[in-house]
Order: sequence, then C-alpha cells, then structure tokens
Amino acid sequence: METGPAIFVGVVFALFGGSLLVWTGVRVRQRRPVAHGVNPVASAVLAGLVSALTLIIGVWAFARL
Repeated sequence: METGPAIFVGVVFALFGGSLLVWTGVRVRQRRPVAHGVNPVASAVLAGLVSALTLIIGVWAFARL
C-alpha cells in the first residue's frame, strides 16, 4: 500500500473508531439509548464492536507503512 493512502485510511478509521467508542461510552454511562427503538444492550454492544473493528483497521493501516 502506498504511504499517502495508508496514512489517510489509518487516520480516518482511527478517528471514527475512537470517536464512536467515546460517544457510545458516554451514552451508556448516562443511561441514554445508543440507538432509538432498539434493545439498549444490543445497540451498545454492536456500536462497541464496530468501534473496536474500525480501530483495529486503523492500526492495521498504520502497521502497513
């Protein structure tokens, strides 16, 4: 992978994953729904898994440099 696109992809995925993880944590801590009309536990778990996956992809992209 070229250096420029790898850096861009790594930054985008790391920022998205980190911000989604923080947002989900704040919503759960305040006992507010993560997604309206969905089971609160399921939505928090799914959002946590997606955020972890995007963080892993971001780290993978940085490791490819």
